[in-house]
Amino acid sequence: MFEQTVLETQHYTDRLFRFRMTRPSGFRFRSGEFVMIGLPGDNGKPLLRAYSIASPAWDDNLEFFSIKVPDGPLTSRLQNIGEGDTVILGKKSTGTLVLDALRPGKTLYMLSTGTGIAPFASLIREPETFERFEKVVLCHTTREVSELQYGLDLIAEIEADEMLAEVVGDKLVHFTSVTREDYPVRGRITNLIENGSLFDAVGTTPFEPAVDRVMICGSMEMLKDCATLCEQAGLVEGSNNEPGDYVIEKAFAE
Repeated sequence: MFEQTVLETQHYTDRLFRFRMTRPSGFRFRSGEFVMIGLPGDNGKPLLRAYSIASPAWDDNLEFFSIKVPDGPLTSRLQNIGEGDTVILGKKSTGTLVLDALRPGKTLYMLSTGTGIAPFASLIREPETFERFEKVVLCHTTREVSELQYGLDLIAEIEADEMLAEVVGDKLVHFTSVTREDYPVRGRITNLIENGSLFDAVGTTPFEPAVDRVMICGSMEMLKDCATLCEQAGLVEGSNNEPGDYVIEKAFAE
């Protein structure tokens, strides 16, 4: 385990916050992977859980996007960290939400709910994503409008970064929807895929195995339902060993 220092925190709602911390010089990862992070436990053993790394592989620091669970063993304490505090970082990253697990294609859909946007926050700031795909559709569905802010800030950050903006160009489309409040697009991402609203909004057609690739990150129910829709469209699940048409993060699903 590495002990790393918190550089900054930002709280979006009473349920969501992000934090950045130092990155060990020898720590390597692929954009989209996750790692174990945590805090020292009362019994001397660290309290750890898997977190997707939200920063791209080229970033000098590490960023994470987290929920706050009032009685959660880790997040009830993690939400109180501040600049200068210490967070424990695992030595090895892994995961299937990586470009290597997908076959070549034209359009890449990133389907996320809540903090499931974290691995895609890494991938939409990764130049290789835009070298491999002609169009990248970042889909983020939350319960409340305020929970979309992290994703909106990401897009603004890319647009304000001269180098990233040039790499991304007009290839990135940000599609947002909300389930519990009034919003221009309302509904679960699965319903918006089924009724075609997603494709109409971003100017594409329903999933086609020949050209479309899909990454999925969210709740267990959302993962299962989105995977079913991919299978029904003829897409084949991929892995690091055998790249396919769509991928989910098994570590969180199981």
